Amino acid sequence: MFAAWRNWRDKRRVKKMGYTEAEWEAAVADWPVLQRYQGEARARLRDLSFRFLARKSIAPGSGFVITDAMCLRIATMACVPILELGLDWYDGWYTVILYEGDFIPNRPWQSEDGVVHASGPVLAGEAWHQGPVILSWQSVLEAGQGSNVVIHEMSHKLDMRRNGANGAPPLHPGMNPRQWHETFTAAWDRLFDDYEQHRPLSIDPYALTGPGEFFAVCSEAFFESPASLLRDWPDLYRLLAQFYRQGEQP
Repeated sequence: MFAAWRNWRDKRRVKKMGYTEAEWEAAVADWPVLQRYQGEARARLRDLSFRFLARKSIAPGSGFVITDAMCLRIATMACVPILELGLDWYDGWYTVILYEGDFIPNRPWQSEDGVVHASGPVLAGEAWHQGPVILSWQSVLEAGQGSNVVIHEMSHKLDMRRNGANGAPPLHPGMNPRQWHETFTAAWDRLFDDYEQHRPLSIDPYALTGPGEFFAVCSEAFFESPASLLRDWPDLYRLLAQFYRQGEQP
């Protein structure tokens, strides 16, 4: 009953917003990831992106002027990870705040040396538990080569659905939590060793700042550079394929 009412409400809001297929295509035309989504999958992704905007608001930070094309691009990047999961995986929060460039959180922050600073470090994106997602538009435009700030922050939101952003999102029936933990731990150890030995890295070393960041960076790579991730870490890639229900699954 509730699901039917929610779908009716989504369709009503989408119709009121008035976005067209042509507007959507123009907004995402230069994002290479979209080339993997054609036919029925592309149509579902477009419709899901419209519904995302029906449920979430995209608000400006520091007076930044936001266009419909920006909203459509962000919504599409946000919906790629949940194309086979459903929009309900983003329940519990309602707002994306968009700044023109990187931003500084207005809250105390303790650096690694133990010093407490009046405000946080400069960020390109941030996801709050049961709160907004905050993004830098400049960073959104820099997506590619394995990185994507929208997918990064949205993967935090998926991770937060179970005990916070700790790299252990709620797994589907049939997925083995022990296998997940062991596979991600082995990849973490390998990345750390490669970093310490100054060897080429499979993913951004920012992943080593915590388990939640490791999952988020791996998720970026899964969608932005899947062939490289499959080549370097096939077991981890296949677990992500099971979780996102996309890509080359076992």
